[in-house]
Amino acid sequence: MMNALNLNPAILLEIINLQTDIARQGLDLGGVMQLVCQRAGALCGATAAVVELAEGSEMVYRAAAGVAQGALGLRLKRDGSLSGLCVAQDKILQCDDSETDARVDRAACRKVGLRSMLVVPLRHEGQTVGVLKVGAPHVNAFDAYHAQILGLLSELIGAAIYHAVQYESSDLYHRATHDALTSLANRALFYDRLRQQLSQASRACSNVAVVNIDMDGLKAINDKLGHRAGDAAICQVADRISRELRQEDLAARLGGDEFGIILCGVRDRDGVGSKCHSITKAIGAPFEFEGRALRLGASIGYAISPEDGQDMDKLIELADQAMYRVKHARKAVAA
Repeated sequence: MMNALNLNPAILLEIINLQTDIARQGLDLGGVMQLVCQRAGALCGATAAVVELAEGSEMVYRAAAGVAQGALGLRLKRDGSLSGLCVAQDKILQCDDSETDARVDRAACRKVGLRSMLVVPLRHEGQTVGVLKVGAPHVNAFDAYHAQILGLLSELIGAAIYHAVQYESSDLYHRATHDALTSLANRALFYDRLRQQLSQASRACSNVAVVNIDMDGLKAINDKLGHRAGDAAICQVADRISRELRQEDLAARLGGDEFGIILCGVRDRDGVGSKCHSITKAIGAPFEFEGRALRLGASIGYAISPEDGQDMDKLIELADQAMYRVKHARKAVAA
């Protein structure tokens, strides 16, 4: 690990604690990147932190925190961006004012309200595979001290990449975009694909449905039988969701007991409602864990583009609201 002697002891303690938290993430590379993003922003006094991975000619936001969180899954051209230049030159780059720095994508900076940036390379097997970046809304926000902090954090991500990729034959892309427990897409890939599908659907004048699923009763299973049973229930739900979908659709574990689905080329609202009913029925079938028959359930809500709008964040919000209406209705009936 790079020289950390000049860092404040409190900062070093935070980084040591972060290493412990990373160990708890196991081989969940997406979870590690998200965790480091959150801590990087706090340690550097930044309002935004992202991990971008280089994929072909693009840089893709695979983890994001702060004001950049809504950009998760965003794709930007490597050429003309500070992140792309960092990958090409394999060195730390600093921007003190995005309005006067010709290396940066000025429009992208304005969109998220950033004036200063600090970008450090992420390395795997001798190659620069992405960057860890922090940003702030005012000029001259970062210096060599922050670069040292970010360099240490980038090494933690690099180690996580190494261990995740070494564990199985799966490549870096798969590890960074899929949930370690269920092998479904993770939140970053879900946002990435949803952006793409909405763009394609707009050009083709077709419909896309966003579905939000929340498991019912997972806490009771965890409390009664422990987290092994809870993990088994999550995997069972993931498998049952996947079996109900077509090849062109996408299922993702968004976190904890929450799942998301992208249904492509749907005909109408009735068709989406029918599919959601089938998924609810499939999830609701009992499953056996170590000789015990356990009951599963789920609350499902959805929104359709373009009928409910074409803005990704708005569609997700509407699907979430619909899901909670279903959940509250189920609780009212049970009472």
